[in-house]
Amino acid sequence: MGIPNPQLNQPYLYDGTLHDRHNDKPGERVGTPSTEAGRDINVRVAALYLAYGEPGKPQTLLVQVAKSRTSREELARQILIDTALPLSLLIVLMSVIVWGGIRGGLAPLARLRSLVEARAINDLAPIKLEAAPEEVKSLALALNTLLAEVRESVHAQNRFISDAAHQLRTPLAGLKSQTELALASTTVATDPELRARLKLVHESATRSAHLVSQLLALARAEPEAAAAQSRTRFDLRRLAREVAAEQVPRALAAGIDLGTDEGETGDAPLPVTGNAMLIREALVNIVDNAIRYAGRGANVTVSAHAEGHDAVLTVEDTGPGVPESEHERIFQRFVRATHEGNGCGLGLAIVKEIVERSHGQVALQSVQPHGLRVVVRFPLSTGVAGAGKGG
Repeated sequence: MGIPNPQLNQPYLYDGTLHDRHNDKPGERVGTPSTEAGRDINVRVAALYLAYGEPGKPQTLLVQVAKSRTSREELARQILIDTALPLSLLIVLMSVIVWGGIRGGLAPLARLRSLVEARAINDLAPIKLEAAPEEVKSLALALNTLLAEVRESVHAQNRFISDAAHQLRTPLAGLKSQTELALASTTVATDPELRARLKLVHESATRSAHLVSQLLALARAEPEAAAAQSRTRFDLRRLAREVAAEQVPRALAAGIDLGTDEGETGDAPLPVTGNAMLIREALVNIVDNAIRYAGRGANVTVSAHAEGHDAVLTVEDTGPGVPESEHERIFQRFVRATHEGNGCGLGLAIVKEIVERSHGQVALQSVQPHGLRVVVRFPLSTGVAGAGKGG
């Protein structure tokens, strides 16, 4: 390959093709001519022009060195293999080391997360995280401060509701007594308008007294208050009979036929563990709702039986019932399915609060042709302490 106007002592590099007309065979000397057709070899050429000769007779010498590109590519491939394999192993090793370091560093955060996730909704006790870096301890301290503030806020709210309800009970009881006396001394014949007004005042006082009682029950059923109450083992069947017996006078006054259904198991106890006072309050609210809304001439039946590993308590009435679309919403606070009666919309909300705090479930079922069934489930207790005790 000729280079136009080459410069002396200046190296030139270019690619070329070398036609090899020699084929080295075993036993033959390198470079022995062969009659077989040769092959083209891609080479990289380095050329250098040098000056030589006597003074006055300058001559130019071209020196060229060619090297097969195949050997160069093979060398580059070998270098790549020799370098890539150790680097790959090193990258994998470093990744494992970094992953282990990050996992170890984040382990205290994982423990903190598990401690928070495992907590009950009513557990506002401080978080204990001893073996942890200072940064995670600071986070735990901040969470403990927040929990303390929430706990104090809940306590303050419960104290306010309880104190306000207690303060209202006395004047409302006095107002009810005075209106009852006024109604007793006033007849329709003497002053029908005054008697009608006194009757409205008495109904309002009765409704307000009921609301105060419900607020007190709701305050006792709140998570913090419920957690502070003692849990005992008692007979749910016996508790159902006692509550039904207590509510018979109210049922008779309302024209309701209230009774109990012992079922096939008769007097066999249904032991459950929980706060007997609160569960009694829940059952009273259920029966009270049935008496209030079933209507005169209806039947209300209270029963308790075992179903698998659960103790099931049911209160069934033959009243107008509640639309199925309202079965979930009616458990919300201050929600009423009807405008009849003098309820305040807290009865079933209190029931749901108490039952769920006692690890139970409550649901409504429609009864055919008309009526409503309230079903409460509690896990049967397997202990022996305190068995057979009533509420």
